[in-house]
Amino acid sequence: MADFDQTVQFRREPDSLNTVQGILSKVYDSLKERGYDPINQLVGYIISGDPTYITSYNNARYLIRRLERDEILEEIVGFYLKNLDEKKG
Repeated sequence: MADFDQTVQFRREPDSLNTVQGILSKVYDSLKERGYDPINQLVGYIISGDPTYITSYNNARYLIRRLERDEILEEIVGFYLKNLDEKKG
């Protein structure tokens, strides 16, 4: 018989495709797999807003368009500055 006096916890693992970092990682991998320079392609997309800089392979174009470009910049600049700060300290 089941013990109904116990509280059951439900934990859901965070979906990496629901974070800026997770989406950028997936897009980066997709661009690299298709033979593109991921950094150049991402910079082109961020500057222009033109989604054709991003391959449609593995739904990368769909994923990148789920993010606002300022969100992407905020994540990248924040990551860079945190790592720079850690190297100084």
